Amino acid sequence: MPAKISSVIAGSIAEELELGEGDLLLSIDNEVPMDMIDYNYLCKNELITLEIQKANGEIEEIELEKDYDEDLGIVFESAVFDKVKPCLNNCIFCFVAQQPKGLRDTLYIKDDDYRLSYLQGTYITTTNLTEKDKERIARLHLGPFYISVHTTNPELRIKMLKNPNAGKIMENLNWFKEHDIPFHAQIVLCPDYNDGEELERTLSDLSSLGEALLSIAIVPVGITQFRKQKLKVVDKEIAKQTLEIANKYPKACCSDEFFLLADEKIPNAEYYGNFSQLDDGVGSLRSIMDDFDSLELPKKLKTSLNICFACSTAAKSAFIYIANKLNKISGLTVQVCPVKSTYWGENITVAGLITSEDLVNTIKEIEADYIIVPSIMLKPYTDLFLDGCSMSEIKEKTGKNFFICEDNYSVSEVIDLIYQYEAV
Repeated sequence: MPAKISSVIAGSIAEELELGEGDLLLSIDNEVPMDMIDYNYLCKNELITLEIQKANGEIEEIELEKDYDEDLGIVFESAVFDKVKPCLNNCIFCFVAQQPKGLRDTLYIKDDDYRLSYLQGTYITTTNLTEKDKERIARLHLGPFYISVHTTNPELRIKMLKNPNAGKIMENLNWFKEHDIPFHAQIVLCPDYNDGEELERTLSDLSSLGEALLSIAIVPVGITQFRKQKLKVVDKEIAKQTLEIANKYPKACCSDEFFLLADEKIPNAEYYGNFSQLDDGVGSLRSIMDDFDSLELPKKLKTSLNICFACSTAAKSAFIYIANKLNKISGLTVQVCPVKSTYWGENITVAGLITSEDLVNTIKEIEADYIIVPSIMLKPYTDLFLDGCSMSEIKEKTGKNFFICEDNYSVSEVIDLIYQYEAV
């Protein structure tokens, strides 16, 4: 299907051309782009011809001259214009399979598309990677990719992913190595499946892949109360064992949850390298604390200010650390209110899965000038929570003022807010 425009950037070429929501990009120089990879490549010219179908059905051909690397300023509905490659696995730990009905439609999409991995950092399993896909990856030298490995034991991987193609993981990873295609690896740790000796085997096999392997993220399996098939959760003993095993391999990093479960301190920044898998919860707490420590704080406020961090239970320790320092500012009162997930169950502790109801129940009795929440609680570019309730509805329901950190939990945004109350 053609590339559908959702919006254009103010002041851009697209705005000058009067392109807008609902318009379709049919071709660039008579070439039909299949995804943002094609689009970016085809736009690398000083003179290009766009074929546009306006929202009213009218087709226009537009010739334009621009700088070689100048962006057109078009925002598309999707990074993939043709059909997204679906996930063909039935993983024992699949989060999509343990969700109830009635959530946002996008939460039920199971994709396994190498293009989204390259463009947006989503994880792929390589089980549906074709020779044609590999040819394009090698020809364009795409990368890095984010690959859900889980285990390098062929039989065990087939069992965990419930797909006969899953056993070819080392064959595929060696192909990436041979073609100098960089990738990050992910392991979702499922006790009694891929932990202990199996984890040792996986990390050892991955370490043989040399410079192509950029990093390894180990995260605990997420289990909701809606799961039908029983899985064992990562407990303190397994968390400690996993940390010990991972410490033997320089490129392996455990997510923050392992340190919390093991009652161990969050490591220093050196442990996380360049924080390459931050979105997977690997180093997010350290990043939050270090970013905060780099900021200059006021000493006194001209008027009193009371703020409350509504955070995930996993982030509680980081925000207590921040609150203790902020509370030394005269006139400022800071509270930390971890939001427990009654919707998903106690094993789900991340901010991105917090529902509006759980947030409301947590903060309804809190007295604060601002409730601070991260944008990750909301659907991108909207004010909607995953249960469909909007932030405006919550404001009306609670009568409270909310401050949304656009960069998830960028504490610098909160400090900017605090400085508005600084003594002169």
